[in-house]
Amino acid sequence: MQTFRDLDRHLGLVPSPIAAALGHVAEAHGREEAFRLQNPQVLDTLVKVARVQSTEASNAIESIVAPHQRIVDLVEDRAKPQNRSEQEIAGYRLVLDQIHSSAAGIPFKSSVDLQFHRDLYSFTSTRGGRWKDTQNEVARFDAAGNKIEVIFKGTPPAQTPMAMDELHERFGDAVGRSRYPRLLLIGAFAFDFLMIHPFNDGNGRMSRLLTLLMLYHAGHDVGRFISLEKLIADSKESYYESLGNSTGGWAEGEHDIWPWMEFFLGILAAAYKELESRAGDVATGRGAKKARIRQFIRARTSDDFTFEDLTRAMPDISAVHIRKELKKLREAGVVRSPGPGAKRWKRLRSDR
Repeated sequence: MQTFRDLDRHLGLVPSPIAAALGHVAEAHGREEAFRLQNPQVLDTLVKVARVQSTEASNAIESIVAPHQRIVDLVEDRAKPQNRSEQEIAGYRLVLDQIHSSAAGIPFKSSVDLQFHRDLYSFTSTRGGRWKDTQNEVARFDAAGNKIEVIFKGTPPAQTPMAMDELHERFGDAVGRSRYPRLLLIGAFAFDFLMIHPFNDGNGRMSRLLTLLMLYHAGHDVGRFISLEKLIADSKESYYESLGNSTGGWAEGEHDIWPWMEFFLGILAAAYKELESRAGDVATGRGAKKARIRQFIRARTSDDFTFEDLTRAMPDISAVHIRKELKKLREAGVVRSPGPGAKRWKRLRSDR
């Protein structure tokens, strides 16, 4: 809530790169709205992929993982969770679907935070839907799991309920006054939420779900068609770096929110750019099968995949066509395999 206690100080003088990013997002949003009115069926084809990517990526950021096909089955409600990771993945899918289906009717208040958190853990033995009761922190760890440094400590447990109520109240007031760009207020809320760190666990996933809800309320539903979580996962180092660069002095209200805001707006701009690219491929029909194969490889959280992963995901595309496309991607340096006829592949890059 520290950002919202003095918005003039933190958001009053917008750096030129941030202003430019806001302009790019506004222009892309306008193009997306026009495209949707003309080609609603095209965007519908992107929703299914985004659901899986969002569920897989947001959990993977927190090291909650499962085989890709299991995640697909969980998202499509074709399977029951079999272990703790799958239970948390199923919980994320549950909240994500609530937002996608009912965002307009979901009020933005702290009681909804608690409801979402309860549902996030509804498949586990952990009781969600309660503010934290122990002090938590965000820290950096080395490859062996040893703590290197503490980036920040969250708000003390006794102060957390009041802090969350204040954050929601100040956010609502700021939105109502319309003095600052709505997207900056959304980015500021997500940042202050992470600084408060209101739950014992699940804070990162909750911040991404609440951001999605705020964007829906602001008329930006690009997260329905393009996974914002996947874009964050693909730039995980920048995510933590931007948080770290904006954290110092937060408790005293002396922090610099712009490093975080630049990352946040960059993700949103990237989502619109990817939406235009994908929607264009589908709308024109040019190289549709090729585009789907490449998108499947590009969108995976893991770099490793098998030939069977591809054939299961796209049963309407022949094995011959998939092999031909994999050969082209191997020659272009996008993927590699151990040798001729190999079933296991590895993604080398995700920009093509």
